[in-house]
Amino acid sequence: MAAKSDGAAVSVEDDNTPRSLSEPGIPAARPRCSAAGGQPFTLLDCCWVLCALLVFFSDGATDLWLAADYYLRGDYWWFGLTLVFVVVPSAVVQVLSFRWFVYDYSDLSGGDGAASGSGAAAAGAAGAAAAGDALSTKDGEQRGGSAAAGNAANVTPVYTSSGPPVTAGRVGAPQRCCSVCMWVFQTVLHVLQLGQVWRYIHALYLGAQSRWHSNGPRCHFHWQLMFESADITMLRLLEAFLKSAPQLVLQLSIMIHGNTVLPLQGLSASASLVSLAWMIASYQKVLRDSRDDKLPMSYKAVIAQMLWHFFTIGARTVAFALFASVFQLYFGIFIVSHWCVMTFWIIQGETDFCMSKWEEIIYNMVVGIIYIFCWFNVKEGPSRFRMTVYYSVTLAENVALTAAWYTYRGPHTSDSYALVVVCLVACSFALGTFFMLVYYCWLHPDGPVLGSQWGGCVDEGVVGAGGVAGVIDACLTPSQGSQTDMVITSPPRTLPRTKDTGEPVPGDRDRDSCLPVFQVRPSPSSSPALLHRTSSSSRAQEGPVIRIDLPRKRYPAWDAHFIDRRLRKTILLLEATSAVSPRIQYRSSMMGSKEVLEYETTV
Repeated sequence: MAAKSDGAAVSVEDDNTPRSLSEPGIPAARPRCSAAGGQPFTLLDCCWVLCALLVFFSDGATDLWLAADYYLRGDYWWFGLTLVFVVVPSAVVQVLSFRWFVYDYSDLSGGDGAASGSGAAAAGAAGAAAAGDALSTKDGEQRGGSAAAGNAANVTPVYTSSGPPVTAGRVGAPQRCCSVCMWVFQTVLHVLQLGQVWRYIHALYLGAQSRWHSNGPRCHFHWQLMFESADITMLRLLEAFLKSAPQLVLQLSIMIHGNTVLPLQGLSASASLVSLAWMIASYQKVLRDSRDDKLPMSYKAVIAQMLWHFFTIGARTVAFALFASVFQLYFGIFIVSHWCVMTFWIIQGETDFCMSKWEEIIYNMVVGIIYIFCWFNVKEGPSRFRMTVYYSVTLAENVALTAAWYTYRGPHTSDSYALVVVCLVACSFALGTFFMLVYYCWLHPDGPVLGSQWGGCVDEGVVGAGGVAGVIDACLTPSQGSQTDMVITSPPRTLPRTKDTGEPVPGDRDRDSCLPVFQVRPSPSSSPALLHRTSSSSRAQEGPVIRIDLPRKRYPAWDAHFIDRRLRKTILLLEATSAVSPRIQYRSSMMGSKEVLEYETTV
């Protein structure tokens, strides 16, 4: 969830210049908003956003209503705790949301017309892409020339914040007034804790615009919609586990401690539980939609995942509430110990989500909070073993916490009532496990986990125009596939994970990737020159390429251009100024040693 770049070089070049097939970098074909790739905004997507707004309002409104009811009843202690778990997490999320707005909007609303930082870099990149030149940008220095372009004559220098400013015409009074109004409007919204509401409404607007406009503006709105959806899910997921999860445990503990259930208590607990399950499923859906190397998640799969987390989190929180109603001090010790162990486990797994080391550590600490309540995949590769270990530990903890409550419960709790509560915990966990199996066995986007290993991902076997046909190999698994320089995959499923040296990590595979892959080779009768011409002519129709001097992060991490807001500005500005939608291209791990050296000297 980084807000700024770490200084990685970004180069933009037009595809009209012929390039060889062995150039560094594997282009990640970005989802288009047309039939070429991306899925258009549908009525079902609109309903999903409206339901998300309903969940947001119901969760916050029921908590505030319950806090007011505690105050009127004279339960000031419960009133204070309930209000704290509403206000503090919401304020943290609003500060983060407003910080993102300031960074996104500051360069766009400059009154003197001087472009600085990433705004200047993006403007220069757009101009160079339109002229067919190659350039690269980096914060804090003047840079020119893409390492892959290798031609100094085509270099267009771009000045960033420390270089000479790019001057432009002064912004008129109406634009300045609109800018001031936007700042005031956003400030008031975030003070009123309604930043997420505005983002939801903005997402609906962008979705409608992407559906109604023609291909050019449609792609621009589609990019904005994806970026806005990513921001919403990150903010809401953070708020859910900082606010809804503690609130749910608190209200269940109050109900068990008092041996009575008020209607508002049940309503607040239910809204918090729905909010938690909703945000986990929504996060996974938006994350998959944002990545071109992953198949999108259907709404059937989203509902199955919601039910999975609804019942497992429900069982978990009831077990927490039972134990906390008897052992308040030991419950706090247990939560802190579990968080420390899970955070250490996550850090030891060497996740790769953020753009800097400290942001990665903070992210791992937040995920440690999530691991107190439910499973959350944060590492690429096979996750069956890790998921089995986590749910085995969770099941053992639930049994121990519930058994401790059953043994040391108060005398006012009857045996029949205690037996019903124990059965509720067991059945809820069993139902959650059932829906998890339903999701992975029938509704997983990459196909059934237990399905046949020989069912592959088949793509068209046409290499290029002019009658150059591809010869399809046998259905090879990744361990059986031969590594040749002329293998062309269409489209690439996943990019190899790379370390700082640019070398692929041996044996590191994505669990969610489709194992059998049909690979397309050029036919023996096809000459390299003909393949070069057909490939260059096909790429020339695709417009500018944004080359990012970083290895691509593997799922379940977000791509760098989603968490690095400087890259976002470059993409959106290129999308608005270029006639063709730009493509994203990350540094490849399959380049030669000379090219690796050229790339690493740019960082």
